[in-house]
Amino acid sequence: MRFVNAVLTLVLVLMVAAGAAAYVFDSQIDAPGPLERNKVVVIPKGEGTQEIATRLEREGIIADRRLFVAGYLWAKVAAWMDGDKAVQLKAGDFEIRQNASIKQVVDTLSEGRTVTYKVTVPEGLTSHQIVERLKADQGLSGEITSVPSEGSLLPETFVVPRGYDRQTILDNMAAQSKQLAERLWSQRKKDLPIKSWDEAVILASIVEKETGRNDERQRVAAVFHNRLRLNMRLQSDPTILYGLQGGKVAWGRPILRSEIEQKTNHNTYQMHGLPQTPICNPGRRAIEAVLNPSDTKELYFVADGAGGHVFSETLKDHNTNVSKWRATEREMKAEKAEKEKAKAGTVPIPPTTLPYTNAPGSNRNLIRIPPAKEQSGEQAAEKAAEKPEEKAPEKAPEKAAVKAADKEKAAEKTQVKKAPPKETLPWAQDANKAQEGSKK
Repeated sequence: MRFVNAVLTLVLVLMVAAGAAAYVFDSQIDAPGPLERNKVVVIPKGEGTQEIATRLEREGIIADRRLFVAGYLWAKVAAWMDGDKAVQLKAGDFEIRQNASIKQVVDTLSEGRTVTYKVTVPEGLTSHQIVERLKADQGLSGEITSVPSEGSLLPETFVVPRGYDRQTILDNMAAQSKQLAERLWSQRKKDLPIKSWDEAVILASIVEKETGRNDERQRVAAVFHNRLRLNMRLQSDPTILYGLQGGKVAWGRPILRSEIEQKTNHNTYQMHGLPQTPICNPGRRAIEAVLNPSDTKELYFVADGAGGHVFSETLKDHNTNVSKWRATEREMKAEKAEKEKAKAGTVPIPPTTLPYTNAPGSNRNLIRIPPAKEQSGEQAAEKAAEKPEEKAPEKAPEKAAVKAADKEKAAEKTQVKKAPPKETLPWAQDANKAQEGSKK
């Protein structure tokens, strides 16, 4: 009986000690941690329990890595005893709450609730530009096997975990584009001059680059549809740029006269109908506008100086709108020059380029640099008159006088010359032909 009493007493003492130890252990793993504010911790793939515990202690999330390992092992035993799913620490980006306990940290890392963030692919980028954008995103992983065909991707915003595969995002964009085609093509207007989904995407890519305003897309699309019906050239500025540089195009840069006249597979100033391929990846709204354009007879549009466009049905009205835009543009440039002058405290250098707005027009206006031979005689005379007289050396006053006389004779000759005939831009020539054809 004495032996039995001793054994029972020992067992009781051990149970009390174990209970006290368990109580102390639970209180420690449930105690608030040292983290002063929410923090995102990155657990790389392949790290073991000891390495993860060391990382958490180093980043100030836990106070003792050994206690974290004990808490993790205890969580695994408890899950096994309760028949729950096995507890396993996972890799990824995890947001740890302020003063999170060891138990809460173990739960966060084992449940795999990683931090997500947005990957936005805006409308109007080429496939090459989209690929480069995804490659530059350090939050993504994986290699991209090839650049998708132009216009085959649907720009979207994706919510993905950090480290998401880049190629998977491209595949999702292509899949969504096909789904959109199946849904929208059957809902299009039936009298459109486009015959296939591919042609719709080509035209939508032009509309996408011509305007970024949702309230204008249908009217811009209607202008191009009307031009296709009349066999008029589309004459869209962005097609010139894409024809010259392809997917690596620098959108919005000034366009030279020589580039307007250069024939490519996409320059709609030099060809009738649609380009051979899209010039970018259009968004959903641009495609919807092309398939359901406004019911108008408008053939022209030009920038209004406020981020939008002014539309017209006749070339006469369009020329009036162009004149207004040029006046607005001059005012904007003068205001900008005044601001720069006030900021720098110096006289601004006059611009060396002349603006040309080409039909159908956009807020990305063409900038033409005329060669010297196209300048009129009056302009040359004005420049010669404005040029300061050169001071002759004191040792040769007679030679200076002779040179001055020669300059005056040259100025008189240039004034007599007639100015060259006024240039007719390609869009005006094409419009005149279209109007003559409609009259006949």
